[in-house]
Amino acid sequence: MVRRTSPVILITALALSQAVAGQSSPDTTAAHCAAAKAIAGADHINLYNRFAEVCGGERPSPAGAQPRRGGPPPQAVWHQDPVKVFDNLYFIGTKEHSSWAVQTSDGLIVIDALFDYAVKDEVVDGLRALGVNPATMKYLVISHGHADHHGGAKFLQDEFGPRLVMGRQDWDLVEQNKTTPIPRRDMIAADGQKITLGDTTLTLYATPGHTAGTFSVVIPVKDNGRPHMLATWGGTAVGATTAPEAIRNYIDSAVRYRALVGKLGVEGIVSNHTAYDNTLKKLEALKTRQPKEPHPYLTGAESVRRYLTVAEELGRAALALPRP
Repeated sequence: MVRRTSPVILITALALSQAVAGQSSPDTTAAHCAAAKAIAGADHINLYNRFAEVCGGERPSPAGAQPRRGGPPPQAVWHQDPVKVFDNLYFIGTKEHSSWAVQTSDGLIVIDALFDYAVKDEVVDGLRALGVNPATMKYLVISHGHADHHGGAKFLQDEFGPRLVMGRQDWDLVEQNKTTPIPRRDMIAADGQKITLGDTTLTLYATPGHTAGTFSVVIPVKDNGRPHMLATWGGTAVGATTAPEAIRNYIDSAVRYRALVGKLGVEGIVSNHTAYDNTLKKLEALKTRQPKEPHPYLTGAESVRRYLTVAEELGRAALALPRP
C-alpha cells in the first residue's frame, strides 16, 4: 500500500515552497532544502536524499549495479525479476536502474537500455520470461546519455533493429563515451514529439538539466482495462559541480513539466532509478494487491505535483550553493 501525505502536511509544505519561490523566505540552500524535505513527506524522501551533497543527510545506497574496475558486478548483485506493472507496461530493469516496456497492438516501445552488461538478462530475457517477444521492439527511447541508461542500446539495436530515439545533445554525449558500446545515430528527439505505434501514443518532452538532452515521457497505461496517464522523469540529479546554466535548465524543466503533466491528468510518476520512485517496494506491493486496492504506481496528481516541486526546490538549493 502506498503511503500518502496528509492534506495538512501537504498544504503546509506547498505554502512553504511557494513562499520560497516568491522570495518571502531567503533564497538560500538551507531554505530550499527545508522546503523540499517538507514537501517530500515519506513517499518522496528518497528523491530528497539523492541531493545529500547539497542538503546534507543520507543518500539512498545504490544496489551495487555500478560497473567495477576489472569488469561488471556479479549478476546476483543487480538482477531483478521482470514484472507486469500495468496491462500494457512492464518493468524490465535491475535493482538500481529501471527500464520500461510499453506493449502496443503493433509491438513494443522500450524506455532506457540499462548498462550493457545487464541488457540481455533484464530486457531481453526479462521480456521472454513475461511471455513477450523482444523481436517486436520497434522503438527504443533513451532518457539521457549516461551509460547506465544507454549502455545496452547498441545490443538492442543490433539484435532487433528498433528505431533509437534520443536528444540531440545526448547523441553527442554518447558518441564521446569511450567505455560503452556506441549505437548508430538514429532519431533525434524533439520537444512534444509523439511516437505512435499501433493503438498507443507516447509523448516526449525536453526536460534538460541533468544532461542537456534529457527527455521525459508521458505514457498512456491501462489497469484492468481502465485508462490512466503515467509520466517518467528523465534525469534526476544536479549538484555542487553542475554548471549554473544546467541547474537553471533543471529548475525550468521541473516547473514546465509539472504544469504539462497537470494539464494532461497524469496520475503517477516513475524514475529511471528504482530508489527515487520506490519502485522495488511498489513491485512487491503489486504481488499482494487485491482487486479493489489502489495501484501502487497511481499515487495521484497531487503526488506527481509534489514530486516535481521537490525536484524544483532541490534545483534551487543547488543553484544557491556558494561557488568559487
